[in-house]
Amino acid sequence: MRRGPSGGLGEIAVDITTEIPTSYRALFTIPGFPRLVGSMMLARTASTMVSLVLVLFALERYHSPGLAGLVTFLAIFPGLMVSPIAGALLDRHGRTRLMALDYGVAATALTLIAVLGASDALTEWLLVVIVTAQSLTFPLSHTGVRTMFPLLVPRPLWERANAIDSNGYVVSSIFGPAIAGALVATVGSIWTLALTAAMYVVAAAVTLGLRDPLGRVPHGALLSDAWDGLVYVAKHPTLRGLAISVSTNNIANGLFFIGLPVLVLTRLGGGPAQVGQLFALSGITAAISVLFFGRFGTEGRERPLMAGSMLVIGLGYLLTLLSPSMLFAAVALLIVGLATGPFDIVLFTMRQRRTDPAWLGRAFAVSMSLNFVGFPVGSGLGGAIVPLSIELALGLAVTLNVVAAVITFLTVPAQHS
Repeated sequence: MRRGPSGGLGEIAVDITTEIPTSYRALFTIPGFPRLVGSMMLARTASTMVSLVLVLFALERYHSPGLAGLVTFLAIFPGLMVSPIAGALLDRHGRTRLMALDYGVAATALTLIAVLGASDALTEWLLVVIVTAQSLTFPLSHTGVRTMFPLLVPRPLWERANAIDSNGYVVSSIFGPAIAGALVATVGSIWTLALTAAMYVVAAAVTLGLRDPLGRVPHGALLSDAWDGLVYVAKHPTLRGLAISVSTNNIANGLFFIGLPVLVLTRLGGGPAQVGQLFALSGITAAISVLFFGRFGTEGRERPLMAGSMLVIGLGYLLTLLSPSMLFAAVALLIVGLATGPFDIVLFTMRQRRTDPAWLGRAFAVSMSLNFVGFPVGSGLGGAIVPLSIELALGLAVTLNVVAAVITFLTVPAQHS
């Protein structure tokens, strides 16, 4: 795969479109694509397993919900703060080796927790330190994987590739917690942590066999490059608009993530199993939706598709709030899952299409962090508001989805120059 004279991905797409048909089958004939998907699925499943296992481990070992919440927060937030530096590193040194490095760090951290836990030498503060240290490299793989897709895949197949990418999150969110819960129940949290570490080792081995098509790009000082990534996103009309609209939408998602379990447990007569089933139902529907919408081109229709998806998700949240029964709530979650498909496809593809290839690492690291930061903010708000009023929390989620749709039209350009 060669780059054209201008160094952009457009020339890559022109060279390949006559050779590769636009189908899902064609994706897996692209050299390196099956390996990328395999390593991605292993790592993302391991990541979702870790999220649950660490909570169960903290509750089992220290009997502290506060520690469980702190560990969950520190497994994500510090990495978001250093994401501009991670993006600069990805552009400076290539992606595959740094992705494998993060998987290796995660495996080492989990192994250390398992060994110290088995020997009763793991104190609360040491657990916090290990989890925090592990989170600092997380953006290397999180951003690295996302930037590999537009580099490996020709432009006409981006929607389909992004459907596979989105489904990677959906499938791991369905099966990861289920596998983790079953393993903890059968072999205990220590052995589950060790097995999850082994999954990261395999993911690292698979990743090392990948070739980075873009390789390294010219760079200056590390902190200067990181700052340039922040400035690039701030000045980029599309990425700036997405940062505002998608983060607003994710605040709503965070509120709903806290509000739904409380609604099910206190109003609808369900238990923890029913909460998990509702989220799984939404995830399965989303998996089908992204594969369907990934078959269609989105260029020129990004804004109405994204804003429309936000409004439909808001409708699903409203119907959940009004649900008189579990069956009605299930229908509402089906609607939320269906709207996830076009939302993910448009978000991923528009960001790829409108970002200079030389800035993929730095721009994606900053953009993805700004987009995602709304979720922990919304979850925190939900934890404070839900005990006072479920209606207020879910009503705010619905309102924020409408606001995010309006912001999309106001801040995201219809076309990119």
